[in-house]
Amino acid sequence: MELESILQFLQDKTILVTGATGFLAKIFLEKVLRVQPNVKKFYLLLRASDNISATHRLNNEITVTALFRLLKESHGAEFNSFMSKKVTLVPGDISLEDLNLKDSVLREEICGQTDVIVNLAATTTFDERYDFALGINTLGAKHVLSFAKKCTKLKVLVHVSTAYVCGEKGGIIAEEAYKMGETLNGVSGLDIDAETKLAQETLKQLQEEGSTEYEIKAAMKDLGLKRANIYGWPNTYVFTKALGEMLVGALKGNLPVVIIRPTIVTSTYKEPFPGWVEGVRTIDSMIVAYGKGKLSCFPADLDKIFDAIPADMVVNAMLVAMVAHANEADGIIYHVGSSMRNPVRYSNLRDYSFRYFTSKPLRNKDGKIVKVGTVTVLNSMDSFRTYMFIRYMLLLKGLELANKAFCQYFRGKYLDLNRKIQIVMRLVDLYRPYLFFNGVFDNMNTEKLRVAATQGGVEMDMFYFDPKMIDWEDYFMNTHINGIIKYVLK
Repeated sequence: MELESILQFLQDKTILVTGATGFLAKIFLEKVLRVQPNVKKFYLLLRASDNISATHRLNNEITVTALFRLLKESHGAEFNSFMSKKVTLVPGDISLEDLNLKDSVLREEICGQTDVIVNLAATTTFDERYDFALGINTLGAKHVLSFAKKCTKLKVLVHVSTAYVCGEKGGIIAEEAYKMGETLNGVSGLDIDAETKLAQETLKQLQEEGSTEYEIKAAMKDLGLKRANIYGWPNTYVFTKALGEMLVGALKGNLPVVIIRPTIVTSTYKEPFPGWVEGVRTIDSMIVAYGKGKLSCFPADLDKIFDAIPADMVVNAMLVAMVAHANEADGIIYHVGSSMRNPVRYSNLRDYSFRYFTSKPLRNKDGKIVKVGTVTVLNSMDSFRTYMFIRYMLLLKGLELANKAFCQYFRGKYLDLNRKIQIVMRLVDLYRPYLFFNGVFDNMNTEKLRVAATQGGVEMDMFYFDPKMIDWEDYFMNTHINGIIKYVLK
């Protein structure tokens, strides 16, 4: 594997990015524009009906974020002019053929000029509607691949997946591809076309029955979880991402394709500045709930590793892999995570959160300091269900009986408590596979890439992605939790 300068590779290149309003996509865009302003052009595919809607999304969801602060400071009054020269907005939709590019002239232009495609479009909701998740995560991957084959200058397609396409496998999880129709539990009959047809027919039947939008959404969410579980995956997100990988592997032919599988993506480690994050992401939901005094217990194995990796390291690995495999039809997969080289555990997360919010407590709506205590950690789902039964279900049963005895007097309280319990139990069911995850992600390919980049002409001070360099205590105590408070809870 021979690598050249990343900056040299990026110069005068045209890059098509899908999912342009997503977390990683923004960091990718900002990074390239900041370190290599001589990139020729970005085509940003946004789900929008026209250019006006696409421009609105660019201005209100991308460049408005704090992430672009350094770029704005660097270009000053010329920032908007710079962006206009470098960025072309493309209204489209990867869930449809030809990415739903209605402007034939623009479509031909993109096909004739694009050097690199980065597919970052995804719905990451664990219990997404099955039809939506299949459309974006599965068929979207196929449509991007098909479009890539029409790009005459294309050097590489980077498809961003997730390490958790492995489902609930334990032990060392290899950087290996899934074959078309492969399941995780030996159940036969996984057919992507059949799954798509099932989703469409179920939706049509619900509509014909006069179901409300709420009922349709709930039924399609349940269908996704059911189909994922049948074939061995814990939720709709990782199931449909795995199906997307299967299609890419089966249909890529000689097209140069790199699959990047990040683990749990967290705030930036140091670029463009430490701690930038957007939205409450996976483990951050627990951190936020704890800091607000709303998390007194959660189920987890404190000895288990949660595989976190800062977002800027993921983007850097994408860029190095892109250059390493340009014009190479080898179809390699990279795990980008920390569990192999620098693991951090749930016991560490509990400790860091307690120490942080004890020294820097949040304030509630009344301005009063929120005092946090030690969280009760239940080391099995059985113990969690017992805890919920004693603490809440008995109270709910009592309210139900009292409600009947007093002519529905307690109906409001009963419905409210029941709703909260159902939400908690559903969230716990969705997060359970990761709170008790027993796998470690092999990163042999990623390590070989890092070594080759270090020995070659890559600017590794700028495109770092070695998790060994992270001091987790310093990162969580001084960067990540600060970033959540500054950029999410602001």
